[in-house]
Amino acid sequence: MTQTHILALDQGTSSSRSIVFDVRGCIKAMSQREFRQIYPQPGWVEHDPGEIWATQLATAREALAKAGLRADEIASVGITNQRETTLVWNRATGEPIHNAIVWQDRRAEPTCAALRERGLEALFRDKTGLIIDGYFSGTKLKWILDNVAGARAAAARGELAFGTVDAWLMWQLTGGAVHATDVSNASRTLLFNVRCNAWDDELLALLDIPRALLPAVHPSSHIYGRTRADLLGAAVTIGGAAGDQQSALFGQACFKAGLAKNTYGTGCFMLMHTGSQFQTSTNGLITTSAAQPTSTPEFALEGSVFIGGAVVQWLRDGLHAIQHSGEVQQLAQSVPDSGGVMFVPAFTGLGAPYWKADARGAIVGLTRGSTVAHIARAALESIAFQSAALLQAMSRDAVAAGGAPVAELRVDGGACVNDLLMQFQADLLGIPVVRPQVIETTALGAAYLAGLSCGLYKNLDELSAQWTVERTFHPTMSRERAGVLMRGWEHAVAQATL
Repeated sequence: MTQTHILALDQGTSSSRSIVFDVRGCIKAMSQREFRQIYPQPGWVEHDPGEIWATQLATAREALAKAGLRADEIASVGITNQRETTLVWNRATGEPIHNAIVWQDRRAEPTCAALRERGLEALFRDKTGLIIDGYFSGTKLKWILDNVAGARAAAARGELAFGTVDAWLMWQLTGGAVHATDVSNASRTLLFNVRCNAWDDELLALLDIPRALLPAVHPSSHIYGRTRADLLGAAVTIGGAAGDQQSALFGQACFKAGLAKNTYGTGCFMLMHTGSQFQTSTNGLITTSAAQPTSTPEFALEGSVFIGGAVVQWLRDGLHAIQHSGEVQQLAQSVPDSGGVMFVPAFTGLGAPYWKADARGAIVGLTRGSTVAHIARAALESIAFQSAALLQAMSRDAVAAGGAPVAELRVDGGACVNDLLMQFQADLLGIPVVRPQVIETTALGAAYLAGLSCGLYKNLDELSAQWTVERTFHPTMSRERAGVLMRGWEHAVAQATL
């Protein structure tokens, strides 16, 4: 039997999706299910691990059924996931000991403040490429061990397993036979030395994390194991895994230094490949492991916007300005501009390049003439403003390292279908914004990684040839006008971080 399809499991922050791709990278079928967001107190965000698994398995079965394929016709499964979200479960029972603590959650900030006060920022940065921030999973893991009754003692006895969502899904898919992650997810823990691709004993000691908790780490394109036959109808090879943003970089065929992408999802995540060079940012970005087809370390510079498309959800669910997320473009376009309104959606602090954990959302520039349409437009534009600040920082880092500024931005994710947003993004940046034919590049990257490991694809050149452009947005705004707008944005950010 010729197996020419790949099943990609795309476990995101607000929904689980499964997509079946053919060998050309075209979508044959897709299924998606949302799940609950749990907010125990301000600044805390959790998910039910059981819901994550149940929705992911259900969508996998639905996608196969929609594609008219049996599991034994799938060449490989690739997994991509929300990255820093942290789970701990009992190895014997498979039961989680706490809800998953989501990447957006800020409860670990006191731990981070204590580490910073001890002067450890440079040590962590040198080994992990990351700054000390509650965003990353290692400090969330420490919180669970310190705050769940009996957790630390059980961890010391080797009874518990830690993982990011990819590891949790692999554990479930294999019936507990595989406890593993890939380098891109491991690189987001503050526990992993990205220079040598290994857990770091010094960092583990500083955060008081027993090594027995940790998963094995493999390249992103790797035969991890096989699924339980009863789950999908046949045992299928798990052949690829990568954190969602590194997976999107891979799916955008950004395999070489200088190529950059931005994913417009719940948050916005911009990555620029830097090849085999571990490059430290002086402009508020972090260094992270790229998805790695082999054991050779590869790196990227990254900037993270905590609230991207989620600002549209807030317009819908918080402000009740719209009934459905798809209505935001029409509402925003009902006014010619934002009327001077600036919206800084710092609901959970500000990420790169600001790193202001205590920032909170602000709407500035309101007048008697301001309407909900102006606020909607400002909310939409806030996604582009935050992303523009990231790319400017990224270009400065690239030039400082002897390279060239980013010449074009490849875009993907749900919000990139919004033409108004993409044109405004190009106008702010002054470079082309390129939208590919397949915008589900997060799932596509996982599929490509899985396809490489099982021999469905020969090499990266074959994958590069499959990347095709749907539309390019060229800047039409003068650089002077763009500069005025960016200065207005920075002024608004200052109001949100007082």
